[in-house]
Amino acid sequence: MVSKKRQSEIIELIKKEVKPALGCTEPIAVSLAVASSSEALVKLGYKPEKVEVSVSANILKNGMGVGVPGTGMVGLHIAAALGVTCGKSEYKLEVLKDLDSLSIEAAKEMINEKRVSVSLSKTTKKLYISAKCKANGHTSETIIEDDHDSIRKVILDGKVIFELTDGQKNEDGSCSTEQKSTLDYNLDIKTIFNFVREVPFEDIRFMLESVTMNKALANEGLQNLYGLRVGRTILDNIHKNVFGKGLLTYSMAVTAAASDARMAGCILPAMSNSGSGNQGITVTMPVIAAAETLKSSDEDLARAITLSHLIAIHIKGYLGKLSALCGCVIASTGAACGIVYLRGGNYNQVCFAIKNMIGNITGMVCDGAKVGCALKVASGVSSAVQSAVLALDNICISENDGIIEKDIEKTIRNLGSIGSVGMKQTDTMILDIMVCK
Repeated sequence: MVSKKRQSEIIELIKKEVKPALGCTEPIAVSLAVASSSEALVKLGYKPEKVEVSVSANILKNGMGVGVPGTGMVGLHIAAALGVTCGKSEYKLEVLKDLDSLSIEAAKEMINEKRVSVSLSKTTKKLYISAKCKANGHTSETIIEDDHDSIRKVILDGKVIFELTDGQKNEDGSCSTEQKSTLDYNLDIKTIFNFVREVPFEDIRFMLESVTMNKALANEGLQNLYGLRVGRTILDNIHKNVFGKGLLTYSMAVTAAASDARMAGCILPAMSNSGSGNQGITVTMPVIAAAETLKSSDEDLARAITLSHLIAIHIKGYLGKLSALCGCVIASTGAACGIVYLRGGNYNQVCFAIKNMIGNITGMVCDGAKVGCALKVASGVSSAVQSAVLALDNICISENDGIIEKDIEKTIRNLGSIGSVGMKQTDTMILDIMVCK
């Protein structure tokens, strides 16, 4: 049994890690930081004249080639400029929600006048942004660290006007929600599985917002010509003799279509997971596709979506928000478990699905956010469906194979070690290749 208190803690974690995001979260985090600094100057009565952004290598990697919503442009420069012209920090990862043609033109003008600069920070942090806005001799700076929407410090003319410190506590002495990491929640797959089965439906009904939001993105990608059109192409009848018409094809198509739209700059938000819209899409859309195929109830879908989200969050906790390991590996692992759940699978079969996924696509690297991510998403979903089908037949990769252990939590930690430690040099090499092209 999962106690009511424990259920509340897990729901707190879900709400912390599952939230709407408009646009790829790396450039959007830059927009957020700039918007915060801009607002500090505006309160003094000055509009920013110049913007200087410094980011960690992983932010730079994931911001170089991805579309910024509504602009037809890619990169961190336009994201930073929009933080000034229309950004509102109160919207968090939907900071550009008030985007319009005037703000886009004003942002482009800032770039053309070379009033926006972006540089690589020397920080050792994976996720770090410093955004400075300058006007009439005044300077404001906002620092984001560790989470895409975690504003850690705001400095105005050398004086700290806001700081989120690691030592902040709640009245009962516990860490504040903002300061807790995923690992602080001490999750494991058994607890997650029991939670999903036992939690009252009304307490997780809000998870169906993931369905509404991400399905809208998928429909947009299927109906219009975004990016590489991976989803449209897979679903196109002309290729039915190649792909067929089953769950595998449909789940790959709708998931890739949502990624096609999002990465090419669609103005619709995604329900993100662990700071990534693509991960949120990949966690949800294959499960939605399975639910539609099986004609599952809203309750069953909500529980399966919750399982998928939580397993991705749990695994991601060992990797950090950004790494050299492609996030769709983790997200599609969650999706495999959601499909198993919808098909009536038990705890052991959920573990089998996780092991099958980790034994399959662990080596997929992240070479930045871009329209080509839709291809990786489709590959991840294909593996998810395969892994789920095998798991439901009680087929599981052996602990004698590679990084797989008998214990599911050790297996997950092995994956985390590879992505966070083992692939550090890979991350550096990928960035070097990208910036030297």
